[in-house]
Amino acid sequence: MSNIKRFPLELVFWVTALVLLATANSHEHHFTLCPLANLGYEGWCPGCGIGRSISHIFHGEFTESFAEHWFGFPALLIILYRIYTLTKKIKTFKILTSNR
Repeated sequence: MSNIKRFPLELVFWVTALVLLATANSHEHHFTLCPLANLGYEGWCPGCGIGRSISHIFHGEFTESFAEHWFGFPALLIILYRIYTLTKKIKTFKILTSNR
C-alpha cells in the first residue's frame, strides 16, 4: 500500500495526456481547458494551440503543428523528458526497496 502512495501521479497525467493527444482528431475542435476560450474570448492566448500542435506532430503534420503553436515541438520534448525522469525515478525506487 505504501508503494501506491509513492507512485507519481504526474506520470499518469502526462502519459494519459499524450495518449489522448495522439488519438485525437487534430482537425476538429475539442473541449478545451483554456479559461479564456471557455469564456468566449477569440483573441490570442499564449497557451492555446499547444495541445493541437502536439496532436499534429503525432499525426506527422509538422507544418500544421508549427502553424498552431511554435512551442509544440519543444513542449513535447520537455514532456517526454519529464516522463523519462519520472520512470527512471520509479525504477531507482524499486531497486532501492528490493535490496531491503
